[in-house]
Amino acid sequence: MHELALMVEVCHLAAAAAAAEGAQTIHRLHLRIGAQAGVDANALRAAFAVVSSDPTWSSTLLQLDVVPTRCFCSNCAHAFHPDDVIHACPDCGALSSPLLAGRELELVALEVS
Repeated sequence: MHELALMVEVCHLAAAAAAAEGAQTIHRLHLRIGAQAGVDANALRAAFAVVSSDPTWSSTLLQLDVVPTRCFCSNCAHAFHPDDVIHACPDCGALSSPLLAGRELELVALEVS
């Protein structure tokens, strides 16, 4: 479960950013993960539950936004959300490889004091 290692690293990054601003407490940790980022959202939530057993993180809320996959068809210039792992354009049927969204793994914001 690499999600635990990811969450531990995110918490290290968040703690360093909060300390750099002189904050003592992280109240909210806001993450965005893409549907094709190779990260399972439920496993990431479970990993945060493990991390938040530490008193440093026990009062921190995790806000996790999952970004759906969005593709672009270079054949007909149509942006679309694919129905499955094969990114076929619903308008012309061409396969699309460019992703506009869906691979994100971002620490979006921290709420600190």
